[in-house]
Amino acid sequence: MNYAEAKSKLSAIGQEHVLKYWDELSEEQRKALLTQVEETDFSVLSRIESAADDKRGEFSPLAAMQRDEIVSREKELHDAGVKAIKEGRTAALLLAGGMGTRLGSDNPKGMFDIGLTKPVYIFERIITNLLDVVKETDTWIRLFIMTSEKNHDATVKFLKEKNFFGYKEDRIVFFKQDMAPACDYNGKLYMEAKDRISTSPNGNAGWYSSLVRAGLDKIFAEEGIEWIDVFAVDNVLQRICDPCFVGATVLADVSVGAKVVRKAAPDEKVGVICLEDGRPSIVEYYELSDEMMNAKDANGEPAYNFGVILNYLFRIKELASVTDDKMPLHVVKKKIPYIDENAAYIKPTEPNGYKFEQLVLDMIHQLSSCLPYEVIREHEFAPIKNPTGIDSVESARELCKKNNIEL
Repeated sequence: MNYAEAKSKLSAIGQEHVLKYWDELSEEQRKALLTQVEETDFSVLSRIESAADDKRGEFSPLAAMQRDEIVSREKELHDAGVKAIKEGRTAALLLAGGMGTRLGSDNPKGMFDIGLTKPVYIFERIITNLLDVVKETDTWIRLFIMTSEKNHDATVKFLKEKNFFGYKEDRIVFFKQDMAPACDYNGKLYMEAKDRISTSPNGNAGWYSSLVRAGLDKIFAEEGIEWIDVFAVDNVLQRICDPCFVGATVLADVSVGAKVVRKAAPDEKVGVICLEDGRPSIVEYYELSDEMMNAKDANGEPAYNFGVILNYLFRIKELASVTDDKMPLHVVKKKIPYIDENAAYIKPTEPNGYKFEQLVLDMIHQLSSCLPYEVIREHEFAPIKNPTGIDSVESARELCKKNNIEL
């Protein structure tokens, strides 16, 4: 894209101010800004008003495959999963676009060291968990790693330096998540520098559109991949592509399998798997009414009792129906750093504009069927979101110790 093309694109949406400082920029800065203008999807700006209406449908319970059934069918599920993995029909995708800012680190989150007596990195724990399945099935599972423009180079460099913690490099593919622009409440794009539009990742449902835009969906057809296990970077205990989960999802013949944990309390702050207008969905904890929290199933158990942990096994052939124009766009008020009219850098203390996200719960709601699959919280759920307290480095370390993981 050249200057004239960029100016035309920006003029069409009333955002010519993006090029305000063009004459002051170096050739390298100009090139970077043109690339950003070319690659950024500005269509989200036209959806601000419609996106602000996030009305939900009618919720109803969705039964999970619980531990007693999983244990009683363990061999059947395990054998089906091993078969799918050995036949190369299963891949994994790590959502690793985040930074370790909340943990006090300027590095990608996966580089954070949780070790006590030796270095143990989040990336290391996750890859080690996947290697368990590789060794068990004698099959190298294709691993996609989604980064962001802010952490891509550091992530690739770090993993190469660590020799991918023993994973075969030729089975790993990196790609960047698409970014969405940030704007003020009137829809005017913020600039975070003279040569840079303020952007943020387009939400945890952005993995599929980003992968397709990178041209990597062709790998599915080339390698016969039918299922992809999508999981977040912050859970150091999660089991990835574990055979029983894969087997249960394949045998159930559903669009997606979702790992879930039994809620610790009715009001625990986790998203709950359910049906919404008869289709699979996730209801956020703050959307649960007292009636829903107190509802019981046929066995007298809480009807909305299983929280999601962001580990989903998607059937790839059904993902083509999950298109951007059908997905709700969530407009989120955020504190967005920017440069003002005098190019002074401002770091606001209160929300000052909008960021745009598409969420995996909406992606699941586009699909026709879902199997919630119960896992044991203490064995598979150790998210690291904070330095201390709940869902923290401290709590993850304690859970690792309980699972005999040496730190």
